[in-house]
Amino acid sequence: MGFWILGSNLASVTTAKAWAGYYLDGKTAARQQVTVHTSAHALLITCEDGHQMTWPYGAIRQTQGAYKGEPVRLEYGAEPAQALVISDSGFLYTVHEAAPTQTTHLHNPLNREVRVRLTYVAAVAVIVIGGVLYLWGIPGLASVIAPRVPVEWETRLGEAVIEQLAPSSARCIDPPRTETLDRIVAALMGQTQSPYTMHVIVVRDPKINALALPGGIIVVFSGLLERTETPGQFAGVLAHELQHILKRHTTRAIIEQASTSLLLAVIGGDFSGAMAYGLEGARTLGRLQYSRQFEDEADAQGMRMLLEAGIDPQDMIAFYQIMKEKSPNPSGGVWAYFSTHPSTEDRIDRLTSLSNAASTKPATFLPDVDWTRTRALCRALSPQTADPVSSTP
Repeated sequence: MGFWILGSNLASVTTAKAWAGYYLDGKTAARQQVTVHTSAHALLITCEDGHQMTWPYGAIRQTQGAYKGEPVRLEYGAEPAQALVISDSGFLYTVHEAAPTQTTHLHNPLNREVRVRLTYVAAVAVIVIGGVLYLWGIPGLASVIAPRVPVEWETRLGEAVIEQLAPSSARCIDPPRTETLDRIVAALMGQTQSPYTMHVIVVRDPKINALALPGGIIVVFSGLLERTETPGQFAGVLAHELQHILKRHTTRAIIEQASTSLLLAVIGGDFSGAMAYGLEGARTLGRLQYSRQFEDEADAQGMRMLLEAGIDPQDMIAFYQIMKEKSPNPSGGVWAYFSTHPSTEDRIDRLTSLSNAASTKPATFLPDVDWTRTRALCRALSPQTADPVSSTP
């Protein structure tokens, strides 16, 4: 039991607020209602029958009440210890006011308030720092890393991604028609010096989309190919995607948006790691969105590429006009392409302005090609065998 003192001594020791609580003797489950006062050296406890106890602060242990709304439980003496339970956590304020130097081992609610404020401050700081890193730090790091990524690594990553994004069973291959697509790529590249071997892979997919992969691969969905009406329109799409590769926009964007593991593989030139991250790279490309700066640069340089190849830039503009007219509903299939590209209106206006600067009107591009037949590449093939279907024109 605690130390007993006379009631007159209790009255002389403290006149502080009395706190209601329950006392447990540690030997039975019975609870006694008590009244607790604080003094400069101990808690003063009065039972219902008038018996009084003192618990020196230095011998008290706190086992509950460190959290807001939780009752305060104090223990005293050897095990099985006596216990005092007070439901009002404000009791702890009084304890620390009465004996600030002797109760430092007991929880101080004032510290909890400080911790809460510090937690809020830390949370805000994390959000701010995260925002700064996202807006400036990561893009800045990517801009430094991307130009130093070995071409071999980009090529290996592109090959790993293509296996996930466009497996062999989904590709449309018909030499006479794919040769036409190769001619368009060759015309666009012209005399451009590039460390990449550019080539187009067409996959059987009705979505209107095209993706530029690291290392020189452009994946074109059959839905987009079939929407083009001339070789020049298709060349306009390819010119834009080729610029993303040449300017390393794709590599930089992947570095910005991919996971830490893929970023470490980029920094370390881990070829085996790049292969292992092919699936992740494919997923990243699927949700990839270039910055407005990258898109503007790809448009401007793509237009220059068209003019140098002798292709009418109006073909490029005409394709986007077709897409705009056939996509009144953003949830439609055409939106798959525009969801990862700038506003159609802005793009058409910008391209029109660039095309007006051309001094001459180029001749018709690839007049000897039957484009209706070429763009039907995937429809002309059997999905099961990938062999030409003889009944298709």
